[in-house]
Amino acid sequence: MDARGRRTGVGYYLRVLRVVGGIEFKAKYAGAALGYLWSLAKPLAYFGVLWLVFAHLLRTSNQTDNFTIFLLMGILLYWFFVDSVSAMLPSVVERGSILRRLAFPPILVPLSASIGICVTFFANTSAIAVFIAADRVTPHPVWLVLPLLLIELYVFSVGVGLLLAALFVRFRDVGQVWDLASQLLFFASAVFYPIGIVPEWAQKVAFLNPFLQIMQDARHVVLGSSGPNDLSVTDVYGAWGRLFSIAIVALVFVAGISLFRRESRFFAERV
Repeated sequence: MDARGRRTGVGYYLRVLRVVGGIEFKAKYAGAALGYLWSLAKPLAYFGVLWLVFAHLLRTSNQTDNFTIFLLMGILLYWFFVDSVSAMLPSVVERGSILRRLAFPPILVPLSASIGICVTFFANTSAIAVFIAADRVTPHPVWLVLPLLLIELYVFSVGVGLLLAALFVRFRDVGQVWDLASQLLFFASAVFYPIGIVPEWAQKVAFLNPFLQIMQDARHVVLGSSGPNDLSVTDVYGAWGRLFSIAIVALVFVAGISLFRRESRFFAERV
């Protein structure tokens, strides 16, 4: 406790995040007849439409091995990233009254919003498990790398989310910009096509987005190479490409925390 009798410390704040995140996850589906199943509806709807178009109508899936899992992994990772940022972006404005009434670090507000998305994502991985079992993909020790990639994705999501949450307090147009950017990201990140089919200059631009590196590495960990056009960041930027991508994640994360802390002094009077 501090001098005023308030509880502090990392352990206390982690418990706050766990409790608040759990409450937000439950509140999100409270009163819905299908409850949690709605969290699967959006990614599975995207998956169903894209699978129908590319696997049957255009018949381009023969360019990618295990196209079903390839596509589903891309969609679930994409929605985890987008939903995390989208939940964090308005969180400070929506919970401004809490900041004025309670004494705790403002950063816990957007972080707690992201926890509910994490719970949803890990529950949604059951869909991937079903398809992996159906396609008889053999587990391999390299799958142990997956948690590291998910941590990298979460750190990147938090960095972007904190940046946008801080800016949104000042500039409400940030919400509209993110809506457009997230839609463009879906088409620019090779979620439903192998990145190798685009020109080399476009590959270099695309891999400047760490999300693409994380998604491709996760696919390669589970499926191996899915075809000659299924490239990783090291294929495009060389042996140091992955470290370059991780450096971008670290830079975004540090920038997000720095900007959020600087702007948090004025949150109570602006929201």
